[in-house]
Amino acid sequence: MEQTKPGSHKGQRIGLMGGTFDPIHNGHLIIAEEVRTVLDLEMMIFIPAGQPPHKPENNTTAAYHRMAMVQLSIASNDFFIASRVEIDRSGPSYLVDTLRLLHAELPPEAELTFVVGWDSLQELHNWYQPEGILEQLTHLAAVGRPGYGDKIAYNADNEKALEARLPGLTQKLCVVPTPQIGISSTDLRRRVAEGRPIKYQVPEAVEQYINTHGLYR
Repeated sequence: MEQTKPGSHKGQRIGLMGGTFDPIHNGHLIIAEEVRTVLDLEMMIFIPAGQPPHKPENNTTAAYHRMAMVQLSIASNDFFIASRVEIDRSGPSYLVDTLRLLHAELPPEAELTFVVGWDSLQELHNWYQPEGILEQLTHLAAVGRPGYGDKIAYNADNEKALEARLPGLTQKLCVVPTPQIGISSTDLRRRVAEGRPIKYQVPEAVEQYINTHGLYR
């Protein structure tokens, strides 16, 4: 695991924020900090995907660029670190495999909480080895996403449907309301390609990195 700032974290309650991060933006950071604070996590690990299973390889920016932007964006937060666990392994980045690798690196008592969008949660039963994912997590932190409704509709009917699709899921589910910031990586890439501004949507260091390296043009 790559730690992006000095000092060691000995905490047991650890959040995991995965994604392509192409590029990482302020919406990601706001969600990560909100979940960390609400659930009293002792650190949040950002995990840029190596090769996302659902995305063609030639449509994803090189991993070293995406990792660099993550490192720049979290540099000022002592609770945030970045991991190369998916970037350094070959093949598709399946969450169940990532969790096994992290458990091998972290203290045995580590309790892992994975942040998942409410829309993705509905499809978790279709992910690769979903039962193995649940076995390795202490909690799933479900958060809303702009464009998928302003509020998460979690009620008895919804809970029943989730549990029917993946037994044991609701026992580990934490629904965390977060500020809804309408920023997406897809839109940011499009804006850069069209010569439109992305200032205030990404950290200033990330904007400078994109400009310096001519990304998304």
